Amino acid sequence: MSTVHTPASGRGTVGVAVIGAGNISKNYLDNLTAFPDLKVHVVADLFEDAAAARAREYGIRESGGVEAALNHPDVEIIVNLTIPAAHVEVASAAVKAGKHVWSEKPFSLDRESGLSLLKAADVAGLRLGCAPDTFLGAGLQTARRIIERGDIGTPLTAMTTFQVPGPESWHPNPAFLFQHGAGPLFDMGPYYLTTLVQTFGSVRKVAAVGSKAKEVRVIGSGPRAGEEFAVEVPTHVSAMAQFEGGQTSHSLFSFESPQPRAGVVEITGTEATISLPDPNNFDGVVRLWRAGDEDWTVVPATGPANGRGMGVLDMARSIRAGIPHRATGNLAYHVLDTMVSISESIDSGAFADVESSAPVSAALPEDWDPTAPTLGACP
Repeated sequence: MSTVHTPASGRGTVGVAVIGAGNISKNYLDNLTAFPDLKVHVVADLFEDAAAARAREYGIRESGGVEAALNHPDVEIIVNLTIPAAHVEVASAAVKAGKHVWSEKPFSLDRESGLSLLKAADVAGLRLGCAPDTFLGAGLQTARRIIERGDIGTPLTAMTTFQVPGPESWHPNPAFLFQHGAGPLFDMGPYYLTTLVQTFGSVRKVAAVGSKAKEVRVIGSGPRAGEEFAVEVPTHVSAMAQFEGGQTSHSLFSFESPQPRAGVVEITGTEATISLPDPNNFDGVVRLWRAGDEDWTVVPATGPANGRGMGVLDMARSIRAGIPHRATGNLAYHVLDTMVSISESIDSGAFADVESSAPVSAALPEDWDPTAPTLGACP
């Protein structure tokens, strides 16, 4: 069990440690090491050689096993980039060590462990954050400002689409994407559902159907090409949701389409339809189709679009300001709860209620600049 090490200073730059030195760590570290309000002190991994290599790559002085991050006296936020099955275990250890935690998605793989983590952090007075933070990017924030300004009238309905061929055709080790806790719903659903929750508020009930085209798939590339693996989850999901304000949505999540069609998010209001950028990206094109129009009107996106790590920075700045951060653990848990309810609806053939709630996060100021120092250096 780790000893609690609380950083000595509650002012100035915020100390960060990254646990998990896999591929996704590069996307994060590109930004975490460039944001002047953050200081990355250590990279940690079960495989300490991998942690050391990643630390050298980014000029980070310290590396080691998980305890090197949990016990570091200057670290306030643990950035948890471990495999999904380890997210709750690592986050719980970080909370016990007195650290705030940012995790890659998913927040957890089940309701019970997710709720336990939320309770532990609340008791300890610590913050939890979770990907996706793409909704903080210029594209989705621009769309949000348009909606809140009333340009589409009263928002009524939404349609989202993620349809691609199965990733086994290109991924050299794709089996995990077809196991429990993955599939197109749990892998890509967080991007789309987070966007909808940020627009409509909390989901209240869902209905869904799902199917598998194949019980076994074949790896199509890499050194294991030709190997078969079992498909454990639906690879095509069609889901309806009703939100707390009465709005409704229809979403497709599929690994079954020869024609790729992804990133589709359209919200229809009483006066216009808005087409949002791909929720898997931080930037993109926003389009409006007003009543009587014959074509889309493109609206330029404005604001920051730095990429992964924006949510960590928002958390850090919010800690110093004593205000709520935006990509919260409660939001991530509600999205998880919604996806579990969708799975339960598939199994039962009936509507499933969603018990949890998540408040809509405050909009990001248009002039919010990740590259401008706002916290100052620690004395």
